[in-house]
Amino acid sequence: MSRIGYARVSTVDQDLDTQIAKLRAEGCSIIRSEKVSGASRDGRDELATIIDFLRPGDELVVTRLDRLGRDTRDVLNLIHECEQRGAFVTVLDPHVSTRGEIGHIVLTVLGMVAQMERRFIKERQREGIQKAKRDGAYGGGKRRLDRDQILQLSSDGRGPSEIARAVGCSRMQVYRILQGDETSGSPDPLAQRQR
Repeated sequence: MSRIGYARVSTVDQDLDTQIAKLRAEGCSIIRSEKVSGASRDGRDELATIIDFLRPGDELVVTRLDRLGRDTRDVLNLIHECEQRGAFVTVLDPHVSTRGEIGHIVLTVLGMVAQMERRFIKERQREGIQKAKRDGAYGGGKRRLDRDQILQLSSDGRGPSEIARAVGCSRMQVYRILQGDETSGSPDPLAQRQR
């Protein structure tokens, strides 16, 4: 039986460290993480790997329910897949587990509330943008970093400080993009497990 942690953020410039530290503190022997949107299961390879390797008695641990997904149906389907494999799902904040019937009910309600809250936030955001446009104060969303440009500048021999000045971002953002491209030679603890 293993406690397997899963950490997720939506964008490459967000930090996974806090989630990973919490999962380690909870005794997760294996932690998988990824920087990808939770809007759907598509492209979430680390999560798929965890589910493929779950064995009876294993426990999938996340810091918050929205780390599993943004849609209640997706989250419930994922929990069902874990249960089909004889595994449990535990959310740390608030602390809820599928080990008991009450946990199922609480997770369902939490998922529905979170989805409703996201809809309210989007609606308020839309209203705010419309008002700003009417008032002539809307300048558009925050400009995203051009990852390919940063990688190209690096391959041209430019250093992180020079790249940051050229692109208009911090050195830390440049480092994160450059480090995200490196391949790790460390063994995959899930792949090493015997079925």
